Amino acid sequence: MTMSPPRRFLTTHVGSLPRSQPVVEQIFAREKGEPVDEPIFAKIMAQAVDEVVRLQVEAGIDLVSDGEMSKISYATYIKDRFTGFDGDSPRRTPADLLDFPGFMKRLASGGGTPTYRRPCCVGPIAVKTLEPLQQDIAHLKAAAQKHGATGAFMNAASPGVVALFQPNQHYADDDAYLEALAHALRHEYHAIIDAGLLLQIDSPDLGLGRHMMYRDLEEPLYLKRIEKHVEAMNYALAAVPADRVRMHVCWGNYEGPHHKDVPLATILPVVMKAKPQALLFETSNPRHAHEWETIRDLRAQIPDDKILVPGVLDSTTNFIEHPKLVAQRIGRFADIVGRERVMAGTDCGFGTFAGFGVVDADIVYAKLEAMADGAALASRQYWA
Repeated sequence: MTMSPPRRFLTTHVGSLPRSQPVVEQIFAREKGEPVDEPIFAKIMAQAVDEVVRLQVEAGIDLVSDGEMSKISYATYIKDRFTGFDGDSPRRTPADLLDFPGFMKRLASGGGTPTYRRPCCVGPIAVKTLEPLQQDIAHLKAAAQKHGATGAFMNAASPGVVALFQPNQHYADDDAYLEALAHALRHEYHAIIDAGLLLQIDSPDLGLGRHMMYRDLEEPLYLKRIEKHVEAMNYALAAVPADRVRMHVCWGNYEGPHHKDVPLATILPVVMKAKPQALLFETSNPRHAHEWETIRDLRAQIPDDKILVPGVLDSTTNFIEHPKLVAQRIGRFADIVGRERVMAGTDCGFGTFAGFGVVDADIVYAKLEAMADGAALASRQYWA
């Protein structure tokens, strides 16, 4: 992982960004099985990646992504690259929304719940084609070089989050399913690393899974399950250098009560067993903003080589954070683990699902600019 250079906090984000209407139309045409002109699809994606990288660099983001332009979502895209997935599956409603059925109904009727196919695992998992990944890599590398980005990362789903959203109907048990996913996904992980990009593993299952996939388990059993998720991830990353990998953990990128979210303190010991060197996590939204205290109180459980990338922007509100607030948030973590081990990030992505996002596209980049301004302010304070 690129370490913060002297005298400056680096800036990055979780990965997904708003997609243009032409991009959304292409993605959903493919999702519906409609004929898609592949050269036109590739051209539209290349142009979109070039544009989002330009906007990121202009906003002051150091480590940029392709915005996940070609993916319908951060987890269900795998059906296009790996065999064994088909059909659709029942939705697992987060436990916090079940407590407030009136709000849940309003959320659904107001378009607050994205609709797209979530296939099941119905057969052996193996690589189908990595050509879409190779196109994504080529588009990102070209755009990053053209616009002079400090560095670039590419997202990939963790075995656990694939299992969270694509239920197993083929393997003997969940452990066998995770093992098969780890075997398959390592091909994607290695391709990203071999291309010279940073790899970001998206693993919201470690937090979100508590009030979705494992909401009926007692806490000790839940912790044992997510330990299995971490073991599967580490297996897939066995031959990958830890300093080339970052991991994102969250509790679901939606506006809601979130009162059933598992505390960071509960899962942190398990999360710290994951191989990726950098950890991106939520610290700005009202349910988790206080948990910088958890990092302070459990500092002894954080390995000295870990880099913290706290979310200093809330990804579910159109408020533009003040740079002074951003600087304060960065400073809290720098005071705990040291300035060299902190980057500025976001709570989650701004385009988690294609065609869906609560934050206005123009405001997204204004928020990223505010983050860069806040990081610059914090840098002057901590490297004075």
